[in-house]
Amino acid sequence: MLRPLVVDDWDALYAVASDPLIWAVHPAHDRWQEPVFRRFFADALASGGALVAIDPATNVIIGSSRFDPRRAEPGEVEIGWTFLARSYWGGPTNAAMKSLMVGHALTQFDRVIFIVGEANVRSRRAMGKIGAQLTPREHYVEMAGKTARHVIYTIDRTGFASGPLAAIGAHH
Repeated sequence: MLRPLVVDDWDALYAVASDPLIWAVHPAHDRWQEPVFRRFFADALASGGALVAIDPATNVIIGSSRFDPRRAEPGEVEIGWTFLARSYWGGPTNAAMKSLMVGHALTQFDRVIFIVGEANVRSRRAMGKIGAQLTPREHYVEMAGKTARHVIYTIDRTGFASGPLAAIGAHH
């Protein structure tokens, strides 16, 4: 289940994000540290598009994601900043989240972009699983004291309709 992030979600979301292994291959490998995550959380709230992921069986916050048009081109919206508790890795949760989010975004935008750290193999593998296509576009972001090269994936309406997320969306 997804719902908008609110200030009162801090404790529950930081309880998930404070696991250093979540961020081990991420360009922001220090995001598990409270001061770093506080900046991430404040930016998420300021974006107006941040969501928390909740396990409907337990009603517990298990991660978050975000819609954000600020780095996207006209007709696009970015989906990103996604993280999940490790106990939800490898299962259907990320794909279900992305199915809901991409399906919703494509009612308002022509395509969705995902800006992924070039060396973030876990997230790049996830992009393939959801049917996102690698583009020649790139983006550079300052993270953890270094400039990190990011690659950009995209899903448009046709790709969504014919890709793996469409079938998932029919069940959620």
